[in-house]
This record gives sequence, structure tokens and C-alpha cells, in this order.
Amino acid sequence: MSLSPLLYALIAASANVLGAAAVTSRAKWSVRALDVMVALSAGFMIAVSLGELLPDAIERGGRSAALAALAGYLLVHLTQHTFARHFHFGEETHEVNTAVSASALVGLLLHTFFDGVAIASGFEVSPALGFLVFMAILLHKLPEGLAISSLFLAAGAGRRAAFGAATALGVATVAGVLMTQLLSGLRSLGLALSAGVTLYVAASNLVPEFQAKLGWRMPISFFAGCGLYFAARAVAGV
Repeated sequence: MSLSPLLYALIAASANVLGAAAVTSRAKWSVRALDVMVALSAGFMIAVSLGELLPDAIERGGRSAALAALAGYLLVHLTQHTFARHFHFGEETHEVNTAVSASALVGLLLHTFFDGVAIASGFEVSPALGFLVFMAILLHKLPEGLAISSLFLAAGAGRRAAFGAATALGVATVAGVLMTQLLSGLRSLGLALSAGVTLYVAASNLVPEFQAKLGWRMPISFFAGCGLYFAARAVAGV
């Protein structure tokens, strides 16, 4: 097995841990900077999912790939916003109960597992696509680590548990890469499932976090994220 997808997954997973460390160590993050990161991530991820993942998946799998993408989209909605209604990206400042933090963790574990699937599936197509997918995933890993660790703290868990929850997300990403290499079903449908998951995280998780905020900073950051996709595409030689 090529080490490249696994190495990229480990780098992405480390951003989950970094986000948790920022919360559990009581380091202060600029809310404005976090908002810009979320908006930039949303633009980049939407561009990658619609410009790369979905077309390649449909070219390879046809109609079944489109249905798999829909399944990925619905599955993340089920786990993140049906079972865990309170979940949002960014630092949690409201008191929540243990059930909310646990259900949010389950939803994010599914999502981060498919982050790994997406990285591995991208590299199955080409190194350039794998790099683009990795960039899309890396951009939202920090706020993801912030989100889950602060949710655990808001639910009354200790810092060790909060840090462990974010670490579990990183482990799930690595597991996604390894399982994609082992299971033929994930190799064949992984790209399509990842397209649906990536589109959901960008459009349904990240965009609502900033779209109601006033000023030009957020829309500029969002469109800059889309532009970053084309720049990364050019650098990757796609």
C-alpha cells in the first residue's frame, strides 16, 4: 500500500488534535479568524465536491455513484442533525447535556471516517485529486477539533475526555484510509460517498455558520475558498 494517503491522513488528523489543544489549553482563538477559516473551507470543499469528486465518481460508477453520493449526504445529516440537533462547527459556549456531546461525536466519527475514505479514494484516481481532497479536508479539521472538544467541556466532561474525543476523530480519519485499501466496496463507491459527505459538511454545516453574519469579510472568504480550489488545481497539475 502506498504510504502517501496514510501520511496525508495523519497530517489531517493532527489538525483535529490541534483544535482540541486550543480549547483544552484555554488558548484564545479570534472568533473572526475562525469565521474566515470556516468560510474559506466551505468554498473550497464545495468546489472540490462538485468540481472533482462527483464528476469522477459518476464517470466511474454512473447512476449508482450518484445514489451513493446522495446516501453519503443523507447519512451525515442523520447522524449530525437528526440525532445531534445542537451540533455546529466552532467553539461551544452554551451548556449542553452528555447525550448531545455523545451523539455529536458519533456523527463526527462517521464524517471523519469518510474524510479518510475520500483521501484514499482520491489517490486511487490520481495523486493530484488526492492532494485536492486532502486540502479540502485539512481546512475544516481545526474547527472540527474545536467543536467536539468544546462540546464535551460544555457537557461537563474533563479536559482529558474532550481531548480524547478530538483524537478519536483523527483516528477515524486514518481508519478510513486503511479500510478503503482493504475493502473493495469502499474502493468502488468511496469517491461517491465522499462527494456526498463533503458536500453536506460544506453546504449544510459550514455555510450556515457564517452566512447570516454582516459585512463583506465572510462572502469574500467563501469565494476566495472557491478560487483557492482552482489555484490548487493548477498547482496539482489537474
